[in-house]
Amino acid sequence: MSQARPVTPVRSGAVARYAAETDVLIVGFGCAGAAAAFEAASAGADVLVLERAGGPGGSSALSGGELYLGGGTEVQKACGFEDGPDEMFGYLQAALGPHTDDEKLRLYCEESVAHFQWFVDRGLTFEPTLWDAPTWMPTTRDGLMWLGENAWPYNEIARPAPRGHRCATEAFGGWLVMEKLVAAAGAAGAVTHADTLVTALIVDDDDRVVGVTARRHGEDLAYRARKGVVLTTGGFADNEEMLADHAPQLLAHGRVSDGLDDGSGIRMAAALGAATRRMGVVELALTVLPGLAVRGVVVNAHGQRFVNEDVYPGLLSTAAVLTQPAPYWVIVDEEGYESVPERERWGVVPRFVSETLGELEGELGMPQGALESTVGAYNTYAARGQDPYFHKDARWLRPLKGPFAAVDPRAGFRQGGRPGAGAGAAGFTLGGLRTTVDGAVLDVSGAVLAGLFAAGRAASGIHGEGYVSGTSLGDGTFFGRRAGAAAAAEGRTRPSSGGSAS
Repeated sequence: MSQARPVTPVRSGAVARYAAETDVLIVGFGCAGAAAAFEAASAGADVLVLERAGGPGGSSALSGGELYLGGGTEVQKACGFEDGPDEMFGYLQAALGPHTDDEKLRLYCEESVAHFQWFVDRGLTFEPTLWDAPTWMPTTRDGLMWLGENAWPYNEIARPAPRGHRCATEAFGGWLVMEKLVAAAGAAGAVTHADTLVTALIVDDDDRVVGVTARRHGEDLAYRARKGVVLTTGGFADNEEMLADHAPQLLAHGRVSDGLDDGSGIRMAAALGAATRRMGVVELALTVLPGLAVRGVVVNAHGQRFVNEDVYPGLLSTAAVLTQPAPYWVIVDEEGYESVPERERWGVVPRFVSETLGELEGELGMPQGALESTVGAYNTYAARGQDPYFHKDARWLRPLKGPFAAVDPRAGFRQGGRPGAGAGAAGFTLGGLRTTVDGAVLDVSGAVLAGLFAAGRAASGIHGEGYVSGTSLGDGTFFGRRAGAAAAAEGRTRPSSGGSAS
């Protein structure tokens, strides 16, 4: 895990020489950085991207590749679904809430169709077919998937429509998204310096951000930005000190990251007085397979259900880890287990199998009669096509019959990153720098920090206290684009202040 480094701002007058000068300097080359680089370069700015790793990609390249897009995209239409910005906003406000950034969220929903086309124009293709069951990740090339929009209570808040867009590849797709975006940024003229660790921001006498200091191949360097610096450095899931200060609930669990999400960009901006937002919010994902869960029941350590199993699995996971006693179990019968194709089980086998629920209770260390009571009530109503406690859709309801199996969520498919610890969960941070809709970083008084922009997980985006797959890549690229364009348009080209360029 990365530990905090000093990030004290450097005065431009103390810089003797700049290794390079550019109009827009982007720090970090994940999806937000790639989008910012493309837009800034396309606007005619000279663009230099600094990446601490050996090449671009970051956590974005390791992700599932889902893009949360809607409002009536061509893929949605091809699959027979009507959608609009208001329906998309209604679902996301509820699923990502409470306390979403409604100004950003509204803009994201209103321009989602155009953002989808932006991906298509960058070379991504989407099959006009739907994956029609709960899952973390389809094992097919289907271009559209449900992400909880058709589950209660969200199906009563907004007209359901699937909005999980997946480019044409099987399983993980983040690598393909990044491949296309990196190529587009390069074709637009952006230049990349890899193996370059940015260490601090450079400010002039007016406290405007005019560059960064960095370390590359053992040498201390300075880079000057004539128009603006865009921080797209990711979150802080890999910084133990920051987690302890802001999001200690993630300390006991695994991390979904590339191992470099150390919060450096957030800390560099905060050292200038930048404000932050929602720093305590994290996404937690149990590794339990949704395809099995929806065909049975998910219970806590006391054998009690606590959520409808067809909800977006990330919301199920957060409800479990943050509110329920561990461990958690999927209780499924033989018919339910066998109905999930082997490929979609990701090698998972039940940990315990018993002919009766009473025997299974003993194996799991649950209170006597607890599981029998839970499944008994579930079966009674499932036979009627009802779930009055949690409102699982009737499509998935049927009485469970022995033999019964208990599936351990710690054995499930892991959505990238390091294995889940503790309760079998892994996650990442969602809070970050407070920014405008155009990515300008705000200070604690609400004023813009001149010359400084941020996007992706370094910034606080559309999220409140919830998360849905595809909103990281979606939010990061959408607001990364806006930050890059805004930085390229920032004022006039400023004269050199302190130091000379090599």
